[in-house]
Amino acid sequence: MATALVCIDMQMGMAERIAAGREQANPQVEAHVAALLALFRAKGWPVVHVHHDEEGTPFRRGLPAGAAMPCALPLAGEAVLWKSRSSAFAGTGLEALLRGAGVGRIVVIGAVAAFCVTSTVRAASDLGFEVVLPGDALLAFDLPAHDGGRLGADVVLRVTLSLLGADFARLVTADQVEGVLAA
Repeated sequence: MATALVCIDMQMGMAERIAAGREQANPQVEAHVAALLALFRAKGWPVVHVHHDEEGTPFRRGLPAGAAMPCALPLAGEAVLWKSRSSAFAGTGLEALLRGAGVGRIVVIGAVAAFCVTSTVRAASDLGFEVVLPGDALLAFDLPAHDGGRLGADVVLRVTLSLLGADFARLVTADQVEGVLAA
């Protein structure tokens, strides 16, 4: 089964949040994202970058916060899609691109775990794609709790992975991806 790497929203606006001191899970996320991109490139497997481009936010094509983070710079020949919704499948042509390449399985990495990654993984599963999710290659931030206080970034990531792993994706680490795909 053909597999593609889908890298979501690894844009400078995320790096700016980290630099400003926002609590995040996975301090090694950039290294894991870079390693998985290198793996897929070395194997000649498809890589798709999906970037957020939404009016009224800093995540805009052509603005500094909308640019790719250095760890996730697209290379020539790699697809770059722009989305204005949470799911990478909403209005981007991602499904047609993947199906046209014969892809039946995707490895999803990037940002933000509880938002665009979650929406994308659930949509992919609903569309019949097998999803592999390396939790240590996902960026997660802390969140305000609905009943007051804050949920720490590690808690947000843990809950997100628990929900997605229950029915929508196979949970792995970045180091396990190559072995899982070879099996």
